[in-house]
Amino acid sequence: MQTIHVHFLPELVDDGQLNDKTVVVIDVLRATTTIAYALAAGATRVIPCLEVDEALQLRREVGADSVLGGERGGKKIDGFDFGNSPLEYTQATIGGKTLLFTTTNGTRAMKTAQGAARVLLAAFVNLSAVSDRLADEDCVEIVCAGTNRQITREDVLLAGAITEQLVGSGERPKLNDQATIALESWSRFSRELGENKVPLHETLRDSIGARNLIEIGQERDIEIAAQLDKLEVVPELDLANWRITSAK
Repeated sequence: MQTIHVHFLPELVDDGQLNDKTVVVIDVLRATTTIAYALAAGATRVIPCLEVDEALQLRREVGADSVLGGERGGKKIDGFDFGNSPLEYTQATIGGKTLLFTTTNGTRAMKTAQGAARVLLAAFVNLSAVSDRLADEDCVEIVCAGTNRQITREDVLLAGAITEQLVGSGERPKLNDQATIALESWSRFSRELGENKVPLHETLRDSIGARNLIEIGQERDIEIAAQLDKLEVVPELDLANWRITSAK
């Protein structure tokens, strides 16, 4: 029987709980969405950095084939090439390059998974592609990044959507309480979508992460991040070399 554990924040993961497990990191608005877009656009790898100074140092080491991307407070960091908007990462801007990437919440969540056996990054844009990769895993640990240490609706809904796909793929998995809450939240949204035709991006607008984006004029990113199964790419974090590439 498959086991699915959801953690609404990195802080809710017990020490050692992710060790030797398959872990899925979620930061819908926007790190995991943007990383998926960057890899789909031809980035050779993404190196997540916890601090700005770490990214700047790596830029000096990697050289001209690298670009700096990321945000603080949702906005592009001074001196960086790009911010954290998926639309910035195209074949023309990122193709063939290494992305040195730092965000407020997403990279912190990835650090939580350092003892894992495998780490995949999920977003709504690659929901089915990620879920397909998880179908045969005995134990799946889903870690939501949240926003500034607060639980966010978009991450919980995606955790529920992944759980729903896994529940529907065979024998019902064993769920922790947070997985059950996430699944119920996604199921309720799906019913409301069918009844009221309210699209996902409208549902997300009231979340703390979405409100922050609207405040800084990046509302379009909410629509981009709410597109279901836009991409086939599955970002995988190589823990030994600390880099993200497309899963083989």
